[in-house]
Amino acid sequence: MIFRQLFEPVSCTYTYLLASRRGGEALIIDPVLEKVDRYLQLIRELDLKLVKAVDTHLHADHITGLGALRDQTQCITVMGEQSGVDVVSMRVADGDTLRVEGMALEVMYTPGHTDDSYSFRWDNRVFTGDTLLIRGTGRCDFQNGDARAAWASLQRLMTLPEETLVFPAHDYKGDTVSTIGEERRWNPRLRVKDAGEYAALMAGLNLANPKMMDVAVPANMRQGLQQAAIKARGWALEAAELMVLQGGTLVDLREAEERRRHGSIAGAVHVPYPELRDSIAPGGLLHELAVSTGRRLVFYCAYGERSAMAVQAAQDQGLGAACHLHGGIAAWKQAGGATA
Repeated sequence: MIFRQLFEPVSCTYTYLLASRRGGEALIIDPVLEKVDRYLQLIRELDLKLVKAVDTHLHADHITGLGALRDQTQCITVMGEQSGVDVVSMRVADGDTLRVEGMALEVMYTPGHTDDSYSFRWDNRVFTGDTLLIRGTGRCDFQNGDARAAWASLQRLMTLPEETLVFPAHDYKGDTVSTIGEERRWNPRLRVKDAGEYAALMAGLNLANPKMMDVAVPANMRQGLQQAAIKARGWALEAAELMVLQGGTLVDLREAEERRRHGSIAGAVHVPYPELRDSIAPGGLLHELAVSTGRRLVFYCAYGERSAMAVQAAQDQGLGAACHLHGGIAAWKQAGGATA
């Protein structure tokens, strides 16, 4: 198992790199833009393949590295389903399982610091974002924060086994890790008796806004869509166009859990995005299917980001007829398209 905790000193942000083995698939949690080169260097040194980059919530104190990592590694970018961030290509919900090779993280919706805050539990570790800090908790006074919701989220985290290691998104005192048991006993924010007292405590903090807030929040909301460039090249179909398309091979790039939750478009071939490059290379399933039948490949995913990257990859392999469903299955459903 590979586990690295990395630190960005300006915003005091912790970033976590996880993989089940050297040479395998990796996942990164809460990357910071200024440290992307360092992450990529470490990924190369450990012979890893970054397949997913995750933000626990919309950060207000630094600019996320999600967009830069997507552009340089073609990884899947992940946030909670409440997020409105344009770079996100996979949105998860409470109770989902976030998977990479050899690893499964339990997805926990833990709102309160923001309305899109999530925690991720892996084995005996929980990555709590800003919901639970070491001897502290995240503030609740901006980005649709809600102290009562935060209290409920904290109580949920406190039900985890005492020995569970707590890895937050920030620490301002130099601590690197805690446990649920320690926080239950020693966290001063958890010594109030109920949600009402917690709300009163948080309302009395009177904290200044984060120094980067006016820059970071707009920048993190608009990381730049791959889809815009793909559409400008004429490689995109709107849902209405796809409904009447003849002679195409529809390719669903989503993961099995996404397909179960949200349904699929009838007749689609299932090739999960992490397997795409092998499939579109000469000798691969999709490459041979496109060449032997002359049918154009039409990729789709949840919202269009993964499929936009897939189109570019297919074009780079000489599959010049490849295109994708702009806006993904979300746009398909909005246009009245049926799912199975």
